[in-house]
Amino acid sequence: MNKKLVAYFSASGVTKRVAKQIAEIVHGDVLEIEPVEKYTDDDLNWNDQQSRSSKEMADHSYRPAIVLKDLSLDQYDTVLIGFPVWWYTAPTIINTFIESYDFSKQTLIPFCTSGGTGISGCESDLRHSYPQYQWKQGKRLTGHENTLEIQHWINE
Repeated sequence: MNKKLVAYFSASGVTKRVAKQIAEIVHGDVLEIEPVEKYTDDDLNWNDQQSRSSKEMADHSYRPAIVLKDLSLDQYDTVLIGFPVWWYTAPTIINTFIESYDFSKQTLIPFCTSGGTGISGCESDLRHSYPQYQWKQGKRLTGHENTLEIQHWINE
């Protein structure tokens, strides 16, 4: 078994585009992590402390509901989990996803999209929250990488 799943949450489309590039390179399946209640532009306004995303990120225990998929994880040895960086970490919807399935038989590799914030804070938070899982070092991508740049990261 050497099958990969690329699971991602995308608010603006950047992470979705990167996830599909990664899936093509690794010949993996793609799974969108979908919120039950879609995010609007107002929800994503990080300048508004009353916006949905601001409230979610202020409460580390909050878990936005996701559309649960019939996901047979036994067929995968690696799951790459992608997301935009929110408040220097993974959005709480990523916690919902991780807590909704059992990844004990998979290697998890995070990747994030961000114009400037690195992935180290995201990785640290995920490893701390889910120490029972096997994590490998992830990668921050801007969404402007070409296939060769992503291939280089995958080969590392």
